[in-house]
Amino acid sequence: MEINTHNAEILLSAANKSHYPQDKLPEIALAGRSNVGKSSFINTMLNRKNLARTSGKPGKTQLLNFFNIDDKMRFVDVPGYGYARVSKKEREKWGRMIEEYLTTRENLRAVVSLVDLRHDPSADDVQMYEFLKYYEIPVIIVATKADKIPRGKWNKHESAIKKKLNFDPSDDFILFSSVTKAGMDQAWDAILEKL
Repeated sequence: MEINTHNAEILLSAANKSHYPQDKLPEIALAGRSNVGKSSFINTMLNRKNLARTSGKPGKTQLLNFFNIDDKMRFVDVPGYGYARVSKKEREKWGRMIEEYLTTRENLRAVVSLVDLRHDPSADDVQMYEFLKYYEIPVIIVATKADKIPRGKWNKHESAIKKKLNFDPSDDFILFSSVTKAGMDQAWDAILEKL
């Protein structure tokens, strides 16, 4: 499938099922901690500066944001998890919203689960990966901020992440940098394969 990434726009934000787009376009969801670089990932993948708003305030995305890409597919940005400044009640609400989307959405083809290459995955990262494996949702692990680590240490960090996640070798694992665009082609290949 050829996709013109310049033809991308934010379509709508949804709080629940009744707001989801009603069509058959395949969707790729993006999940990760609040400050893992999800917005930067979206902007890099779509060659745009500010399509997804990056914010100095983590935890800004509070709804499911649907991005239409060339009328052929959608990215769905789910609220970042693990952000401390949100009340427990808010977090539970997000959790239910994310869970509803991930477990009931027929358009969903895969989840890009973003982790920070510099750090061991958090308990939330591990839980998200286990959740996706449990529901047999195809997952692509993208380790962001690779430019912040010397290339010679990438393997060490990758191994640490895989170990902590109990990573399934049949899943994709991609080292990514929104600064250098490293991993962008591999990420697109993995995504298009799932559509």
